[in-house]
Amino acid sequence: MKCPCESGLEYSECCQDYHAKRRNAPTAEALMRARYAAYVRKEITFLVETTHPTQRDVDLANGYSHTANSIQWIGLEILQTLNGAESDNMGKVEFRASYIQDGQRAIHHEKSRFKRYAGKWYYLDGYVS
Repeated sequence: MKCPCESGLEYSECCQDYHAKRRNAPTAEALMRARYAAYVRKEITFLVETTHPTQRDVDLANGYSHTANSIQWIGLEILQTLNGAESDNMGKVEFRASYIQDGQRAIHHEKSRFKRYAGKWYYLDGYVS
């Protein structure tokens, strides 16, 4: 089965290892793709654990679960990546994610910020337009 992150790789060769905690995403873009795939696959624990610790609140898992269960994600397009390489501490990924909600097609366009903390990449926040 192809990975939902649209890398073109099989899931077992791509995001599965991140979701299973066998390895960490090496770049901000890799983490962004893995988080998209986690939404598609409803990997809520992964979404919580890859959110920067300063951004976690008591309702985070419920919010991620609600989103994952109410939206059918149907496509991902990476528009731009700034920094976020293995040697960086901060990175930005701009993307468009297509989805269907309540029978309506829509696009989520976001400029996400990622920050390395304790040697791992985390989603910090994002600007949705």
